[in-house]
Amino acid sequence: MVQTSAPKDTENLGHKRVLAIALPIVVSNATVPILGAVDTGVIGQMGEAAPIGAVGIGAIILTSIYWIFGFLRMGTVGLVSQALGQNDRDEMDALLSRVLMIGLASGFMLILLQIPIFALAFMVSPASNEVESLARDYMVIRVFSAPAMISLYGLTGWLIAQERTRGVLVIQLWMNGLNIGLNFLFVLEFGWGIQGVASASLIAEWTGFALAVWLCRDGFRSGAWKVWGRVFEKTRLVRMALVNSDILVRSVLLQAAFVSFLFLGGDLGDVPLAANQILLQFIYITSYALDGFAFAAETLVGQAMGAKNRARVRRSAYLTSLWGGIIVMCLAAFFWLGGQALVDLMATSEDVREEASKYVPWMIAAPVLGAAAWMLDGIFIGATRSADMRNMMAVSFVVYLACLTILLPAFGNHGLWASLILFFVARGVTLGLRYPALERAVA
Repeated sequence: MVQTSAPKDTENLGHKRVLAIALPIVVSNATVPILGAVDTGVIGQMGEAAPIGAVGIGAIILTSIYWIFGFLRMGTVGLVSQALGQNDRDEMDALLSRVLMIGLASGFMLILLQIPIFALAFMVSPASNEVESLARDYMVIRVFSAPAMISLYGLTGWLIAQERTRGVLVIQLWMNGLNIGLNFLFVLEFGWGIQGVASASLIAEWTGFALAVWLCRDGFRSGAWKVWGRVFEKTRLVRMALVNSDILVRSVLLQAAFVSFLFLGGDLGDVPLAANQILLQFIYITSYALDGFAFAAETLVGQAMGAKNRARVRRSAYLTSLWGGIIVMCLAAFFWLGGQALVDLMATSEDVREEASKYVPWMIAAPVLGAAAWMLDGIFIGATRSADMRNMMAVSFVVYLACLTILLPAFGNHGLWASLILFFVARGVTLGLRYPALERAVA
């Protein structure tokens, strides 16, 4: 039955609450590049180039495949936060069962289909025979963590919706810390090489999944999670499917924009391609920093939507966007003052440094011009306005293609970067135009 205790959304909504949700996510994101650096550094001790490339390409392929299922986190945050706002604990627990079933089933399907999936991946991203062989050695081990990793999207979404982002931080710290420790043990002590790195990730990811399930244990206490009539209720399943499918389409278009950006940069030559790879790290830094506040928007807007409180929807959107704005201004200032130093740190080639320095002004502009896109994504996810997200992303993608058609031939790499930044702007403008409809939908 529906619970009667007061939902968290009735508490005071202020800056402290926004920061309590956002900051653990920002810290959690900051640990992600550390693990990648350790993976590379440990395997680099083998003294050969091929294993480094193999771990890199194998990790990218698997991460890209898992990323497709990111809709499970976003959709779960919106649906669970709204159930919390409605004070419907039974639905929250039923959603926990649904996301676990989707995550585990999808992961086991990837394991079964790994041979054709990997073959297709190497067709898209070919490598030398040695690197491809080693990458397959890595991937055939690590792919067995697919059920855990995909399920983690849903479990972390379930926690985020309840403002339990410290739990998400604990999961990330545990997984990365154990992975790093096992890397040193398996590769440097046992000499397992590529298989050691893959085994370390496999163990860390499954234990991270187990920890996430434990942190979600309150969802299993009432027994509502196994009331199958509720879990498989047609209306709720259809709604969940629609939300997730819309977000999936939106995410595929977003990924298509970034992939096309990388491919088109490669056509400009090796030096511009390398410079763009360095400069994309500025975009990733911005994304990592804003994620926490976008997640806060997902949670707080979702709870307010569930409670049908229009004033709280507006205040949630305002406060989270205010902090997002503060963060991007700080990032823009940091990139302005230290952008060249960051480029010099990440690149040793003078040609690449010189090329990248030409585009640092775009990096200064990117956080400011892209902030609305990041924050409105969070607001619309919380409101489960997934059709708007899908449609506005489609419009923005068309704008991006039009910009590429006009600007790339005329201005080269500057035109490429201008097209990407205008893509961010288009996402922010189009979603902003749909925001009044979001507020009208509250009642």
